[in-house]
Amino acid sequence: MANKIESEKLFVKDVFLKWFRIPEYQRPYVWDKEQVIELLEDIMQAGKSNPKSQYFLGSMVLKKNQKEDKGTKYEEYDLLDGQQRLTTLFLITAVVRDLTPESNYTRLNSCRETIYQMANPDDNIPERLRIVFDIRDQVKEFVNDYIKNEGGTLKKDELKNKAADSEEDISIRNMAKAILTINDFFTSNPIDVFFPYLRSHVLMIYVSADELDDAFRLFTVMNNRGVKLRNSDIIKAENLGQIKDNAKRIEYAKKWEETENYFAEDFDTFLSQLRTILVKQKAAASLLKEFEDNIYNPLPPLLKKGEETFEYVDRYKKHYEQLFDNDNYKLTNSYELYNYLQLMQNGFEADFWIAPLLRYYDRFKTDGLIDFVKMLDNKFANDWLIGLTPTVRIENVNKIIQGIDDAQKYDDVLNNTSLKLSATSLEEVFNSNIYGRRAAKYLLLKLDLLYHGHDTKMEMPSTISIEHILPQNPDDRSQWKKYFTDLEREEWTNKLGNLVLISRRKNSAQGNKDYADKKEHYFKNNVELFSNSIRIYQKYTTWTLDDLKSNHDEVLDRIKKGFRLVK
Repeated sequence: MANKIESEKLFVKDVFLKWFRIPEYQRPYVWDKEQVIELLEDIMQAGKSNPKSQYFLGSMVLKKNQKEDKGTKYEEYDLLDGQQRLTTLFLITAVVRDLTPESNYTRLNSCRETIYQMANPDDNIPERLRIVFDIRDQVKEFVNDYIKNEGGTLKKDELKNKAADSEEDISIRNMAKAILTINDFFTSNPIDVFFPYLRSHVLMIYVSADELDDAFRLFTVMNNRGVKLRNSDIIKAENLGQIKDNAKRIEYAKKWEETENYFAEDFDTFLSQLRTILVKQKAAASLLKEFEDNIYNPLPPLLKKGEETFEYVDRYKKHYEQLFDNDNYKLTNSYELYNYLQLMQNGFEADFWIAPLLRYYDRFKTDGLIDFVKMLDNKFANDWLIGLTPTVRIENVNKIIQGIDDAQKYDDVLNNTSLKLSATSLEEVFNSNIYGRRAAKYLLLKLDLLYHGHDTKMEMPSTISIEHILPQNPDDRSQWKKYFTDLEREEWTNKLGNLVLISRRKNSAQGNKDYADKKEHYFKNNVELFSNSIRIYQKYTTWTLDDLKSNHDEVLDRIKKGFRLVK
């Protein structure tokens, strides 16, 4: 018999005549205050402006299951998509129940039946929640304590503590925040207008399938037709669909969720980096299509769907943690790795250097790691500084990854031509007018690292500005005009030797002061986090053309040594 596909539109009151389960492989409840308020306000506005109109809330993709409880058969639906909206409606109903006086029995009864079915031993009816949250045991407990139990949504102090506790499950934190938001909303908006409209005029559409594979395909089709699902959600769903063992599916779903929580909004970016490691070509389509066409479909596939994909993602997530978390000191017993990665994360505008770093660590762990990171930093900076196009830079990164794949030992990588620099072109850049170039901040941060050393961490302030020592537009009466001719200022003002970093926004009025005043009043408290800036203001009591040239020669020598252009 053919598998049955159902589709129907339902008012909210009819949606909650069905039974739902949020399966263990689903992502957590992630709606924030803004999304909850937007839903509440949209429904309230629709109810006020045209109370007889219908409001379309969205779609659900479901997998139908036949269930039996104490001899009673019923249908339960796994929620593949739509759980954020449906959970929010569930929370709204619980808040409305707790704000409704006992005298309004009709509304109370509607809310109670929406939230759970009371047990009736005489009729052999078991107690059953309308939505079963299988994503975490802690979430189930939270739902029982604060949603199922009447009065739970009014325990505001407890909910505030859960919302603010970073150790709590992310679903619990967000549900607690949502309940508090809904409570606040009804302090200034009438339930008597909102709730009847929500129940009888707000529509949802659902599509369901009997088989998990069919349901996942529907999930994908809905995504392609504009439903806002993330690429990573579909990849996860398709891979879980390949795992038949329920215990393993639960295990991998939880691991995926942990990785998703770790990267948050950067999760798709992380998966793109893994795609790069595998494919070693510039992406030409969406992340989902890249995985399907270029990873899963070649013969043989670069990666198999199911367990192999989950293990691969988990392995590289662990690599990322070991490399980028604050205790990466333990990898090399030095802050050198931490400081270079701080430089690269804060100095570069693009992050596709992360893929070769992850791949190197996967192959060789800490063997030659510091040397590789320095060479990777130099190569990535080289291609950016000399003006290669993004396409060429990506191709060069892919060559580095290929060199890592081909290497027998880590020395093969360090000697690979893919890490070779363009020495002559780089030196021309260092000698040119640096200020105004997009890479100016990176070069000054690199100088700071080179002067800082690695006995301590290199701290990055929240605000970093580039300051000219010899100002761009000095006052005609200032000493700058006495010490520098117009031609000298034109030649030297924007060079590397005249630039420093400060930990505040640039102040033109202060920056135009004579050197002694600037040094005393402007830089005293604004360069404390930058080693190169401190060095200059400790070393130079004046800033004449000779001083500037001397400093330029020194930093030029230092930066060239940092790029290994000279010994």
